[in-house]
Amino acid sequence: MKILPNEPCRCGSGVKYKKCCRIFHGGTEPQKPEDLVKARYCAYASGNAQYIVHTTHPKGAHFQSDMDRWKSEILRFSKVTEFLGLEIQNSESGSNDDEFWVTFHVELQQFDKDASFTERSRFRREEGRWLYYDGELLKDASEEKGEANAESSV
Repeated sequence: MKILPNEPCRCGSGVKYKKCCRIFHGGTEPQKPEDLVKARYCAYASGNAQYIVHTTHPKGAHFQSDMDRWKSEILRFSKVTEFLGLEIQNSESGSNDDEFWVTFHVELQQFDKDASFTERSRFRREEGRWLYYDGELLKDASEEKGEANAESSV
């Protein structure tokens, strides 16, 4: 699961990890919510549970107070999931300058089954940092065909 610095970044940018999401995983805060989506996707793909916790809003729907349990759940999800691709589809301002929405589609496989989904995620800026707040799964072609979708919080 670990990503080597010279490997292509798992966010799909085509850039080496060391020049892409590793910068954010190392402590630099993304200036745009779209970059946070990419960095979180890469963190899930590499089992970087600490980054997911660090970039989730404490009042958001997915925040958990039991950090050890939460990190274990993230790691378990990362281990059983094959991360095949991320596509940012849309981004738009929210009700104020500290809210932003990003719609993205992820291609995932779990236990040899398609677990892909499309989500519209809300991000809130707290003290200058963009954080994942919540999201809603959107219907896409695979769901309309009756295929299962995975839980999300990229």
